[in-house]
Amino acid sequence: MKFRGLGMAIGLVAVLLVARSLRAEEPAHYTFSPAPPGTMTQSAMGYLAGQAMHSQWRAVTSKRVVGKRGKLSFFQSYLSIYAIDNTTYRLKYRSPGNGGPLDTVTKAHGAAMWFPMQTINIVGFGQFIQPTVEQLVVASHEQAADCGGAQVTVFAYNPHTNKVASSATVRNGCQLVARIVRGSGNVPDSIVLVGPYYGPKAAMCCPTKNSATATLRFAAGGWVESPQYFPLTQ
Repeated sequence: MKFRGLGMAIGLVAVLLVARSLRAEEPAHYTFSPAPPGTMTQSAMGYLAGQAMHSQWRAVTSKRVVGKRGKLSFFQSYLSIYAIDNTTYRLKYRSPGNGGPLDTVTKAHGAAMWFPMQTINIVGFGQFIQPTVEQLVVASHEQAADCGGAQVTVFAYNPHTNKVASSATVRNGCQLVARIVRGSGNVPDSIVLVGPYYGPKAAMCCPTKNSATATLRFAAGGWVESPQYFPLTQ
């Protein structure tokens, strides 16, 4: 019986490893409909609905000039998420427009300045919830005063609504860096978060801990952050 149990465990690990390695090929030539606004800055492919033929998704970041002051340009950033349809990626989600993480950049009252100043970065795709089905991790930062605020957003596809939405959002003052840690065997991927930690009474100038590290993972039907340094909503 012990050998049988060991064999089943080895078989499960093999299935999960194969599931991680099997990926349908993307069409050689594809287009976006509608095209990302402005100039494309990043594009990454993943499998939000599972790894099967004709199941590719693409996350695209782009930016467009909304104003100028002398030699200084102000940009509106965008996050666009597309699903493949034959050889065309069709838009399923865009921020701003469908919610966060990005706000609309607007002109300041009485000055040729546009805020907030934004950056956005595609961290990558990971299998955090179940094998073969991926989620998208995006890090963003917006600043209008002092050091601004940072956010890491995990996007997931809901097959019941056929929509992409935020599954988890982690926020922090000033800075928050994310990286994906790959799991192995039956251990799913996880996200490592690094940034300054602010206690309940800490001012933005003076974090309680200059550099804190936490791990975000999906367990028992929900997202869990450990230690709980950064505010998490899901």
